[in-house]
Amino acid sequence: MSEFAEKYINPFTDYGFKKLFGEEINKDLLVDFLNELLKEEQGQIKNLTYLKTEQLGVTDIDRKAIFDLYCENEKGEKFIVELQKSKQNFFKDRTLYYSTFPIREQAKRADWDYELKAVYTIAILDFIFDSDKNETEKFRYDVKLIETETHKVFYDKLTFIYLEMPKFTKTVEELKTRFDKWLFVIKNLNKLDRVPDKLKEQIFEKVFETAEIARFTPEQVRSYEDSLKYYRDLKNSLDTAKEEGIIEGIEKGIEQVAKEMLKSKESIEKIIQFTGLTKEQIGRLK
Repeated sequence: MSEFAEKYINPFTDYGFKKLFGEEINKDLLVDFLNELLKEEQGQIKNLTYLKTEQLGVTDIDRKAIFDLYCENEKGEKFIVELQKSKQNFFKDRTLYYSTFPIREQAKRADWDYELKAVYTIAILDFIFDSDKNETEKFRYDVKLIETETHKVFYDKLTFIYLEMPKFTKTVEELKTRFDKWLFVIKNLNKLDRVPDKLKEQIFEKVFETAEIARFTPEQVRSYEDSLKYYRDLKNSLDTAKEEGIIEGIEKGIEQVAKEMLKSKESIEKIIQFTGLTKEQIGRLK
C-alpha cells in the first residue's frame, strides 16, 4: 500500500468528496451538512435518495451534464452539489444550466399545472470569483430570483449557494456553529492528524473514520492516488502560473491535466467538468 504524507483524504479531490458525501453508507454526512447549510429556509431533511449524476439533454445532440452529486429529499426537492477546484470563466452559467435538468425532468405528460418542486444548487469552490475578491469576509452567497426594486424574493423554489472556501479562514478555536465546523473539516481535513477536541461529535468522528486512508483497501488507495494526482497537477500548475502572472502558464497547466486525464481514458464530460475546457479544445489535445 502506498505511503501518504497525510492521514486523511483531501475532500477537494473527486474521490475524497464522493467518498465522504456520495456513498449510501455515508448519506448521513451529506444530510447533516445540507441541514446545516439550509436550515433557515429548508427545514429538516429527513432522508435523501441518490439520483443518477449523468443527465442527458432532450435530443441526442444536446450537451450532457454530469453532476458531482445529485439527490432528492423526501419531499421530492432536488439537490445538486458541485465541487469546483479551478476557476472557470462561465461557472455561474454552468450552474444555471445544470439547474435546468432537474426542472425539466419534473415536467409531466397529460394534465399538469406546472407546479415544481424546489431545486437547490450548491457549489463548493476552491477559488474566489473575480467579482467577489474585494469582499474578503463574505464567503457564502445565497442567490434567488428577486424583484429588483423591492429586493423581495419573487420565486423561492430556485436557489443557488456558492461557498468560496479560500475566504473561510477560521481556526479550530474560532469555530462556533456546526456549519463552521463543516466548513473547517472540508477545508482542512487532509491537514489534520487527529480529531480536534472541538470536533469530537458523532457526525464528525464518522467523517474522520471514513476519511482515514489507512482503512482503505488497495483498490481504494489506487483510486484516491489517481484523483489526488489530478488535483495536485492542476493546483500546482495554477499556483505557479499565478505567481508568475502568466496566463499562458495557466492555460498550459490546465491542458496538461487534460492530457493526463485523456491518457487515463477519463470521459470527455469529466474532463470538461474538471478543467473547464470545451469539447473542441479537448479534441485538439487528443
